[in-house]
Amino acid sequence: MFLRLVLRNALRHKLRTALTVLGLVVAILAFGLLATVVDAWYAGAEGASATRLITRNAISLVFPLPTTYREKLRGVDGVTDITTSNWFGGVYITEKNFFPQFAVDGESYFRVYPEFVIRDAEYKSFMRNRKGAIVGRKLADTYGWKVGDVVPLRGTIYAGNWAFEVEAIYDGRDAKTDTSQFFFHWAYLNETVKRQMPRRADTVGVYIVNIADPGRAAELSMGIDEQFRNSLAETLTETEKAFQLGFVSMTEAIVVAIRVVSYLVIFIIMAVMANTMAMSARERLSEYATLKALGFLPRRIGSLVFGESLMIAAIGGSLGVALTFPVAAKFGQAMGSLFPVFNVSPETVLLQAACATTIAVVAAIVPAIKASRVRIAEGLRAVG
Repeated sequence: MFLRLVLRNALRHKLRTALTVLGLVVAILAFGLLATVVDAWYAGAEGASATRLITRNAISLVFPLPTTYREKLRGVDGVTDITTSNWFGGVYITEKNFFPQFAVDGESYFRVYPEFVIRDAEYKSFMRNRKGAIVGRKLADTYGWKVGDVVPLRGTIYAGNWAFEVEAIYDGRDAKTDTSQFFFHWAYLNETVKRQMPRRADTVGVYIVNIADPGRAAELSMGIDEQFRNSLAETLTETEKAFQLGFVSMTEAIVVAIRVVSYLVIFIIMAVMANTMAMSARERLSEYATLKALGFLPRRIGSLVFGESLMIAAIGGSLGVALTFPVAAKFGQAMGSLFPVFNVSPETVLLQAACATTIAVVAAIVPAIKASRVRIAEGLRAVG
């Protein structure tokens, strides 16, 4: 009987209830989408490995490091593997087609990054072709590339027109792996730079250092930097996560603004929901007074108001959560490589459910108290 009363109350004004549910759907969907954008912002840091350190020039990433540092890094106790990476920054057709491009040591890079899954045959083809490239699955899908295609890039940092042959397409080990990157041989870049700009040859952007014990990350970082102190190119070594968070911190104000807007949306729909429940309770004061006269306890009458609010929020919240997944998939596809990892996390779904529940409870508090405290005589005289 209780559920039947709650359902009848919720459906008494079908249009008002439908509009309230629609508002909840939009609010919960918007909250989930904005939360997913924030998660995508931090995806690189969250997917970082605890066993990888990044060694770069202490002045800035703009300044490279000499290749002679490699053997010195290899000799540091606790270091198990080393590879290099160099930002290329080319343009594919137009500046709008932005995606990360790195010149890497093909032999060691994919050993240090086991989360990039490549077919053996394709990897061997890449190693045989000095102009070969390995591209991520998402990047290949975005531009329609397939193995054997030639990708032209117009150099910005490294002038000239470059052409690379797609020899392999890598997949991610899990959903958090970035599959929107473009890799090619550092050796090919270096031999070209030697001919055109000899002074810039034999340098790399960063060293990626694999360590055996994550607990020694701070100790090893200080040890590496101490080794190159007072050299022509001093280093700054940090964990991969800290390195990624350094980029995120540059746009921290945008992330804060997105968070504020997401909770503002919830606050607005909470006010709308509270108004709906207040109107509903005011219209039924005579009914609540009648129930009291029949012997219903105040808490039972208040629970009817809470039940109606929770039912409306449950319907709107469930629809909002369900729609978040296809909308996020379409949004992530439209953003291309801007958000390499764009997945709705379980934490986001839990936050959506918590917001829907909070809206229902807060919106029903005042109407429920008013309904439970109504006096029989005054309630029977009340007109909704």
